[in-house]
Amino acid sequence: MKTSKSVMKAAAFLAAVMLTAGVPAAAGKGMFSAAPLTAYAEDDFTYEDNGTYSYQKYADHIVLLGSKSVKDTLEIPSSIDNLPVTAIGMYAYQMTGIKSIVFPDTIEEIGMYAFGYCDNLTSVTLPDSLKRMKLRTFESCKSLSEVNFPDHLVETSEYSFDNTPWLEAQRKKDPLVIVNGAVVDGRTCTGKVTIPSGVKYIAGSAFSKNEKITSIVIPSSVTNICEDTFWYCSNLTSAELNGAETIGWGAFGSCNKLTDLKISGKLKSIDGGAFIDNTATATITFYGNQSAWNSVQKSSDDAFLKRANIVFDESHQPMEEVAGDINADGQCDRTDAGMLLKYLLTTGTLTEDQAKIADLNKDSKLDASDFSRIKQIILNK
Repeated sequence: MKTSKSVMKAAAFLAAVMLTAGVPAAAGKGMFSAAPLTAYAEDDFTYEDNGTYSYQKYADHIVLLGSKSVKDTLEIPSSIDNLPVTAIGMYAYQMTGIKSIVFPDTIEEIGMYAFGYCDNLTSVTLPDSLKRMKLRTFESCKSLSEVNFPDHLVETSEYSFDNTPWLEAQRKKDPLVIVNGAVVDGRTCTGKVTIPSGVKYIAGSAFSKNEKITSIVIPSSVTNICEDTFWYCSNLTSAELNGAETIGWGAFGSCNKLTDLKISGKLKSIDGGAFIDNTATATITFYGNQSAWNSVQKSSDDAFLKRANIVFDESHQPMEEVAGDINADGQCDRTDAGMLLKYLLTTGTLTEDQAKIADLNKDSKLDASDFSRIKQIILNK
C-alpha cells in the first residue's frame, strides 16, 4: 500500500501538533504508528506496508514505523526492499510489551518516543552505527536498568531516558551524567557546575527546571547550546559559553536571575526564542569585538538582548582540553592512567576521541611512550 506525499505531510503536521501540545501518541501493542517527523522530512518518500512492517521508503534508505506483530524480543531488520533501515520513526514501538531489542548496525537515528513507556524493557544495547536519539526515546521505561552505548559520542535529546532506573542509577554515581563525551543529564546537579573539558555535546533540556544550579561553565569543545538546555533554571545567575557557535530556542528561557552571561567570540547565531520569558537584566561579555557581535545572527527585537549591557573582551582565553584527561572529568589522574594501561594490555577499550587525548606524543599511535607521559603529568602535579 502506498500513500501520496501530500497525505504524509498532513499526517506529519498532525503529529507535530500533538507533540507541541505535549500529548504522546499511544500506539497499542502490535499497532502501526503514525508517520513520524524525522531528519529526512524534506526528502521524497512513500509510505508502505508490506504486511510485516510499515515504513517510509526513500531513494536510499528506510525509516521503520512499526511492526505488524510485536514479540518479547524485537528484532529490527537491517534492510527492507533491499534498502538499509537507517532510522526508527516517531512512536514506532511506544507502549508495546517488548522485553529486549536487537538492533542492526545500520541504525543511525532513533526517533521521538520510539520506545517510550515500554514497561517490560529491561536492557538495551545501542548499535555502533547510532548517531543520535530524539526526544523522549526511552522515556518512562520503568524496568530499563541497563543501557550499553557504542564507543563513541551519541547525541541524545530531551528526556531520552527520563523516568528510567538506568538514569537514576547514573545520577547516584554522579549528578552530571556524561557518556562518551556527551552530557545526557544534569537536572540533579547543585551549585556551581563546570562541564569537563573534552565534552563535546550537551543534550537539550539536560538541566531544564533545575532550581539548584547557580552557575555553569561550558568548555570550548561544546559548540552548540541545544534547545531548552537551561530552560527554567530559576536560580542560574551566571553562564560561561566558551565555544558556543549557536544558542538554540529556549536555551535560557525563564532564567530570570541570569545577570552574568559570557559568550564565545565564535558565536554565529542566537535563536529568536533563546531567552524567551527571561526577565533578567544581564551583563553580556562577548569574547570578541563589536563588529563580530554585530555579525551574529539574532533578533533585533529580543527583549533580553536589548536590556543587556554588552561588554567586549578580545583577550579572553577559553577553557581548553586537559592533556591526558581520557575520561573527560576535567583532570588527568590515576583513573586516566589506568584506562590507558588497560588499553595497552588489551583488557580495555578507548573511543576514538579518548584515543586522541591519550596520544600525548601525537604520533597517531598509543604505546608505552604515551603511558610514560601520562604518569609524568600526574607526578608533576
